Amino acid sequence: MDVIQTLRCFVTVAQSGSFTAAADVLDTTTTNVSKAVSSLEARLHTRLINRTTRRLALTEAGVRYLQRAERILDDLREADEEAGTAQTLPVGRLKIHAMAAIGNHYVINAIARYREIHPSVMFDLNLSNRLPDLIEESYDMSIVLARDLPDSGFVAQRLGTTYSILCASPSYLAKRGHPATPADLSAHDCLRIVNTVMPAENWVFEGPQGMETQNIPDSPFHINTADGMATAIRNGMGIGIQPLASAVEGLEGGTLVRVLPEYRLEEYNLFAIYPSRKFVDAKIKTWVEFLKTAIPQLLASDEDTAGARQLANA
Repeated sequence: MDVIQTLRCFVTVAQSGSFTAAADVLDTTTTNVSKAVSSLEARLHTRLINRTTRRLALTEAGVRYLQRAERILDDLREADEEAGTAQTLPVGRLKIHAMAAIGNHYVINAIARYREIHPSVMFDLNLSNRLPDLIEESYDMSIVLARDLPDSGFVAQRLGTTYSILCASPSYLAKRGHPATPADLSAHDCLRIVNTVMPAENWVFEGPQGMETQNIPDSPFHINTADGMATAIRNGMGIGIQPLASAVEGLEGGTLVRVLPEYRLEEYNLFAIYPSRKFVDAKIKTWVEFLKTAIPQLLASDEDTAGARQLANA
């Protein structure tokens, strides 16, 4: 018999006043209850209950032990109830990782909307362009861009598909002109994002002629984040890749212009990754279900914006 069950037997005997009554409460036999209390006393090397054929009485040590045992069982019951609540009610704190561009543009937006529905859920959000170790770093979820995911044993929910576009500032295009095809980029200053997601020297386009690859061997500027690239582009430094999420604000405000508007760069899937399907608590379940609706809506809105700006600049 385990320690907790032994404690329950002792406390129930003390509270009910007999082994028989305790056995009825615990749905077991009197013999099992008696053995449990005896094993507890043997482990403690202390008599807890004085027994006669007619009555039971706690020893002084038994009285002190009962007070502690009752507190332990109360704490355990509260812990069980709290854990059970987590399976049915969205409460507590979620520790989330997201890649920077999608985190800034999509995830924070989704968190704000989700918390209007579930204000008892709090978030710790970390933004970085990498795939973290969910277990080692204690993340509840990572939201990432990737063509495909390595086999990790984690649950991966595909939330949608997005892509990148080429952008430049109005001032740069006024000075250097608009390229008409990917091959024309060889005559321009092409700025490169260097990270695990974006293409490096070979930019692969999907356009009217299908897939085209343009080699970008030299670049006057390298940077590792899309938001930093947006700043460089707005400053007229050249033409650069922008994930749709990072480009929308500049396109709407007129500080960015879409270059080669009939072309898009390679598509990426947006995934929510979390450790397990088993015993997933309510805050994660409801968050995942919310993302499956909210993220496609946000992606569609951005695509509409990019298309509208494409027509406006045509």
